[in-house]
Amino acid sequence: MARDQLSLTTLARAGFVGLSSVRAQLDALSELTGLTVEESLPVFRVAADPDTALASAITLLRRAPDAGAAFVGRRDVAERAVRVIGASEGLAEFFLRQPAQMDALADPVTRLPSPAELRDDLLESVGAHDGFATLTEEEAWTALRIRYRRRLVQIVSFDLEQSDPVEGLDDVAAALADLAAAALEASLAVARQQSSGSGPGRFPEDEVRATRFAVIGMGKAGARELNYVSDVDVIFVAEGDEEAGVSSGRAVDIATRLAVLMMRGIDAPAIEPGLWEVDPNLRPEGKDGALVRTLESHLAYYDRWAKGWEFQALLKARPLAGDLDLGRRYVDALSPKVWNSASRENFVESVQRMRERVTDHIPDDEVEYQLKLGPGGLRDVEFTVQLLQLVHGQTDDQVHQRATLPALAALAAQGYIGREESAEFSDDYRTLRLLEHRLQLRHLRRTHLMPRDEGDVRVLARASGLAPGATQLLERWTAIKHRVRGLHERLFYRPLLSAVAATPSEDTRLAGGAGLTSAQAEARLAAIGFRDPKGALAHIGALTGGVSRRATIQRHLLPVMLQWFADGADPDYGLLTFRRLSEDLGSTHWYLRMLRDSTGAAERLTRVLSGSRFAGELLGRIPESVAWLESEDELRPRSAALLREETRAILARHASPETAAAALRAARRREILRLAFSAILGFCSVEELAQGLTAITENVISGVLEAVRASRGDRDLLEFAVIGMGRFGGRELGFGSDADVMYVFRALGDDQGVAHTAALAIVSELNRLTEDNRLPLDLDIGLRPEGKNGTPVRSLDSYRAYYERWSLTWEAQALLRARGVAGDAALLDDFEAVADEVRFPRAISDQAVREVKRIKARVENERLPQGADPTRHVKLGRGSLSDVEWFVQLIQLQHGSELTALRTTSTLEALAVAAENGLVSADDAAKLRDAWVFASRVRSAMTLWTNKTADVLPSDRVQLDGVARLLEFPPGSASQLEQDYLALTRRARAVFERSFYGQPERPAPSTA
Repeated sequence: MARDQLSLTTLARAGFVGLSSVRAQLDALSELTGLTVEESLPVFRVAADPDTALASAITLLRRAPDAGAAFVGRRDVAERAVRVIGASEGLAEFFLRQPAQMDALADPVTRLPSPAELRDDLLESVGAHDGFATLTEEEAWTALRIRYRRRLVQIVSFDLEQSDPVEGLDDVAAALADLAAAALEASLAVARQQSSGSGPGRFPEDEVRATRFAVIGMGKAGARELNYVSDVDVIFVAEGDEEAGVSSGRAVDIATRLAVLMMRGIDAPAIEPGLWEVDPNLRPEGKDGALVRTLESHLAYYDRWAKGWEFQALLKARPLAGDLDLGRRYVDALSPKVWNSASRENFVESVQRMRERVTDHIPDDEVEYQLKLGPGGLRDVEFTVQLLQLVHGQTDDQVHQRATLPALAALAAQGYIGREESAEFSDDYRTLRLLEHRLQLRHLRRTHLMPRDEGDVRVLARASGLAPGATQLLERWTAIKHRVRGLHERLFYRPLLSAVAATPSEDTRLAGGAGLTSAQAEARLAAIGFRDPKGALAHIGALTGGVSRRATIQRHLLPVMLQWFADGADPDYGLLTFRRLSEDLGSTHWYLRMLRDSTGAAERLTRVLSGSRFAGELLGRIPESVAWLESEDELRPRSAALLREETRAILARHASPETAAAALRAARRREILRLAFSAILGFCSVEELAQGLTAITENVISGVLEAVRASRGDRDLLEFAVIGMGRFGGRELGFGSDADVMYVFRALGDDQGVAHTAALAIVSELNRLTEDNRLPLDLDIGLRPEGKNGTPVRSLDSYRAYYERWSLTWEAQALLRARGVAGDAALLDDFEAVADEVRFPRAISDQAVREVKRIKARVENERLPQGADPTRHVKLGRGSLSDVEWFVQLIQLQHGSELTALRTTSTLEALAVAAENGLVSADDAAKLRDAWVFASRVRSAMTLWTNKTADVLPSDRVQLDGVARLLEFPPGSASQLEQDYLALTRRARAVFERSFYGQPERPAPSTA
């Protein structure tokens, strides 16, 4: 029992599965060979499928004992035979049909045969002489197919004995393509013999000889990357010889006969089965087109009718058989058309759609098993490489490669893709091809589907050497699919590709530094929109000069980016800032790679740099933030909760108020830049922008205040809080807005003086530590009681007493937007309670209402800068921010007591509540809202454009157009922006005058 168990274990370790029958088969093999089981068993360890190899060996020895007997004394020969028949039942069947061909394995295959050796050997098999076969039809086809498979056996033997079959795949695929070309050449020799002479379908031999006929290999045959069992895609071209009396038409007739016969010779039923299908359907007009055309006819078709995919197919075209000189002329004539095809309209999108259609047409039950066509399969790699080749090959002949892997290497060498991506893609592609090879080799059938049966997967794992078992192979394949699909989607759908394909050739030469004089280059830059073309040319030279990889990638990027810069409002500033940024980041591993490879990052960067000096200057201080442009998620405002969490982390890391404040100021600059990106690129609304800027400002104030309080250790002496006022209190900040605040304290002991002194010290520290020379933050306390004459900080009781005795109507109005933003929570609540008593009185007198209107008129008359056009001032002008805010605030003062929904610091929220409750008509509310929103957007856009705070809509058309572009107007919209702003504010002003001042007449501005 123990001996039997040991025997079964030994058999299992040898790779056998059908253990119950293997012992009997080994005994049978011993009888046939005279070898003991112990002598023969180790031979089968090398087989991918030992069970099948053993069964096939027994059958072969029984059917052809003489053929098998020669191997009995040769362990190396036996192992070669077992390795071949254990990996390929198709070749085992070939040996059963042709047992004498087993001597093909008598000697080790130490190298693959050359194309010439294969051609001569297969021509010899059909008795070819001077281009014509001497064997008869059936005899010739059989001899050709046997010789082909004999050579195939030797290639398979070489392949299976490689220590690294993945690495050796390229040479094997090339040999298979050469073998296919040799078979076509031999088949053509037979076709010539069968087409010559008299009788139906035959032509005079001299005419057949005079007819030039070329077989153009397409696809994998053309690229010398053929599978074990592939269709061989071909195109046929013919040419007559007038001197020999063969016209073009006659040559096409003869060549058509040759083409039909040679295809039949490769695959028609015969004693020895066909080899593979010769597929001519990539020819012009496909199945409906003429099988054979002249070179002139081909060229005429590709000039007038060919679609983009047909040029993509020609990428791999190579003379395969027949008249190689004619074949070369065909390829040379069409090559320029191939490499110019990407300039066709929507070429890139058409290739992308074609790949998607291929995937869409896979049956649902096959998608997950497709090695070739499915997501993460071979086609993902091939389509990606071909699209990159065709786009960049317009100007770079280094990527003019037929085969996928050399093309991939060239794309990496030229900087079009990363070297890491190229290496990863290459390795995964070879691995997928190896799996495909081994699948097809097993039954010598064309297939691209991974097996579903676990036993078949196990055999594939052993045949490929990629994994020890089925589970591990499937895991490896799954990982490859994910990697390939991810890289395919990153590279294949680059927005840069469409832009590069459409880039005028002069722009490519401009960035490449060749083909244009300085004067021509400057003229071109001026033509596309640069105002300082000489300066721009200097920047281009600095970016692209030299032979470094960085310069190479910049030369690829700049032709497209120059056009994108030119599409912006200030291309000169954009290019200058890009140069500075590239000098800061160009040596990093990710910067140029991101711009080249990511979806939209390069275009977004050009929009930011050519559209905003505010963002450009801030980006120069935080250059690494350019990485956000790669992800839409990174370009959206961060939530207040995330900001608070970061602040807590900063405070936990920094014990010193100075270092904590420095980190908080840096975080503020970073987040404001993020919001600038978001606003410029249209990722946030004006409301989201205001909320984001407010949250950032609150965050730095509260964080610095916490650091100051922690360092002072006076929490038992007083409570302290910061009150947001104005647009800060209303969460309505824009770029360049001040932060209006008031400070309040509450003594926790009896000594108010000591507490007040401590509060003043806190205010001083808070102002000092929030001050930022790089991005100013002005904490403005001008809205405090008594204005500039008042103390910077009051106690809560002092505020209460002041408002009870001295409060003016404007101060109640100012408190409408008072909101606690930082400090002790209890004090914040108590301050807001005091504020509520002032800003939401039970009743507001007519005199108070008149006072509000009088002050508003005075503001209009006195606060506008001297000479400012009141129709263009976005803050204090007619129908602008001030009008809408005063209108809403008067409603809040009048009705906030009884209508609690009006008790909000937000202008737009209060306006919406007023409309819902009939205090203003919906139509009037919409006009006011539109004007307020538009004025807010314009005000922020002016800051983004100029990097200066401004409140007056510019009159200069260039400046106005820059602001318009940030508001998503098309180029040249300065007048449209002006008209829209004036129209919106005019309508809002009409509502304001009617509903705020009242009709029939508006009170004259007071000068009191």
